[in-house]
Amino acid sequence: MDSGTTLTGGFIVFLIVVAAIVLFFLGIRIVRPTRRGLIEKFGKYSRFANPGFHWIIPFIEHMYLVNVTEQMVDAEPQEIITFDNLNAMVDAQIYFKVKSDEESVKKCQYSVNNYEYQIVNLARTTLRNIIGTLTLKSANSERDRINKELLRTLMNETASWGLEIVRAELKQIDPPKDVQETMNKVVKAENEKVAAVDFATATETAADGQKRGEIKKAEGIKQSRILQAEGEAEAIKLVNEAAQKYFVGNAQLLRRLEMVEKSLVDNAKIVIPSGTELVNVIGDLAGILPLKREESKGK
Repeated sequence: MDSGTTLTGGFIVFLIVVAAIVLFFLGIRIVRPTRRGLIEKFGKYSRFANPGFHWIIPFIEHMYLVNVTEQMVDAEPQEIITFDNLNAMVDAQIYFKVKSDEESVKKCQYSVNNYEYQIVNLARTTLRNIIGTLTLKSANSERDRINKELLRTLMNETASWGLEIVRAELKQIDPPKDVQETMNKVVKAENEKVAAVDFATATETAADGQKRGEIKKAEGIKQSRILQAEGEAEAIKLVNEAAQKYFVGNAQLLRRLEMVEKSLVDNAKIVIPSGTELVNVIGDLAGILPLKREESKGK
């Protein structure tokens, strides 16, 4: 009996030790730096779990992990009627994160049901309210304004949810297909217009360059002719000065010499009567007295 009792007692102790070890391992919880934990006991909030090692009582306590990193949700495309009665397909993306302090983590779990779903629906409703007051053209050109209004509305509405709305980005505003085709044609026409203006400007520039080149060339020719004329005038001036200095009173004699020079330019043999003026001119130039005509014997 004593030995049987001892064996039974030892077995019970062994079972207790095994059970304790199993319960210990079942209660181990590791919280990563990207998470925060909420520990509940019998369905009631008990304590907050920061990153690291934690142990909970199995089957009595439960830990709920919450992601505190930045996340993104798509508001999903929706058709919105703009102020000018056009059906635009609109989509947006919302970036948010749960604040890492205990109070904010509790709020995101106990103050709102499925905060991601709530953010998506709130964003869709806000986009309808904003874009419904804008024309399609202004909605495309005022994306920053839409993003800012969407962000401000989401921040105000989610202030009690323990969330931080980081930014809101309008993903797309697509007009109806027929409007899109018309807009594409307008853009194409504008591009062709700009190209034509650029080509005309380039052609005009080239023409101006050619024109300036011709002007420069004409100015060069003009300047050359002026210089040539000035040279000729200077030469004439020098000739006149020389004539005045060295040939005063011999103008008629020079004229006759020029006539003689022109007459003899081809080295032609010309028979000149001894009593002609040409002989007298040559004689004058040579310092010989002109030959006097013999008077008729009858005189």
